[in-house]
Amino acid sequence: MLKIPGKQYGGLYFTNLWTPDFVYTMMTILYVRLILPKMCIGFPPNAYQVIRLYKHNMADRQEFNTSLEEYLSDAPNQREIQRTQRQLYRLPVTLPDGVKITLSPGGQNTLIKTIVEKFCEYFIPGGEVLYIGDADAKYESLNHERLKELGVTLNLHGKLPDLVVYQPTKNWLFLLEAVSTHGPVDTTRYAELSRLFSQSTAGLVYVSCFPNRETMRKFLPELAWETEAWVASDPTHLIHLNGSRFLGPYN
Repeated sequence: MLKIPGKQYGGLYFTNLWTPDFVYTMMTILYVRLILPKMCIGFPPNAYQVIRLYKHNMADRQEFNTSLEEYLSDAPNQREIQRTQRQLYRLPVTLPDGVKITLSPGGQNTLIKTIVEKFCEYFIPGGEVLYIGDADAKYESLNHERLKELGVTLNLHGKLPDLVVYQPTKNWLFLLEAVSTHGPVDTTRYAELSRLFSQSTAGLVYVSCFPNRETMRKFLPELAWETEAWVASDPTHLIHLNGSRFLGPYN
């Protein structure tokens, strides 16, 4: 087995030297069950049959093709394996209505999970999550139909907030930004969101969400008036930035 790649690519593989290339190659063909993980590498019966029948200049390939089809029908596809592995590292999130979804790990999604499960529980009871911004599948969790009922037709080229939640009992539409390193609702962002949701029949509530007070302090001077600030480390508290009312729309 080791002589073939050496001959093909003009190199040399040593049986007692586990180079990164060799390990990667062996792991790849191990995943698709072309070899068996034994101390002495062996072949599964269906894979061995394919290898045994293979010849570079076969006049009749029928038997080989039949054997190959049988092997491929049973062997796991490499993309399927990667997709399965990717699913294992998804971040589980429970929506206010009890529906469970997953988000890609990392980035803002850990904070977004906390916003959905904590902020919504305390401040948007009965809320409907109409959009969650996941970098892996940006528009997968976008409820176009419900937003249209509220008069909102989103321009997908515009920068959507990280989270959009509707509270039917008050007819309020919460636009929430998850802020770890950038992106609070400052005066510029406030104007952008106001234009993006200008046709909404529900009142707009703007919220900047931070993981902790230390992060919030960095952005306090930038936060727009008549918005809310929330800290995940103190989930039952809310900070209101001036205005004539506490937690509610101004339009």
